[in-house]
Amino acid sequence: MLDTTPLTQAVDHFADRLRAAPQSRLQRSAAAEALGLAKELARRAQLLEDPSAEPRDMPDAGMFAVADQITVAAHDLAVVLSDEEELAQAVTLVQEAQQRAGV
Repeated sequence: MLDTTPLTQAVDHFADRLRAAPQSRLQRSAAAEALGLAKELARRAQLLEDPSAEPRDMPDAGMFAVADQITVAAHDLAVVLSDEEELAQAVTLVQEAQQRAGV
């Protein structure tokens, strides 16, 4: 079984920073960046679960929900990951999104 702790820790840290960010920061770019990350993580999880199905798009639930959205998407992905390389890519995605979000 793959230890996905690096992914869950990275996304939990990003989510905590989003929850602590002022509304102005969320409006500028952080929320959009986090939503993009949540959509990509969810897409990857769905493709790993069922490669033959068309991935469903994660909806925009608003800037105050993006922390929860990235958390749910990352934890869903963590459950289906089985490859170290896929894990490393997911952690990199989270770290890069957090850097672009500026939180």
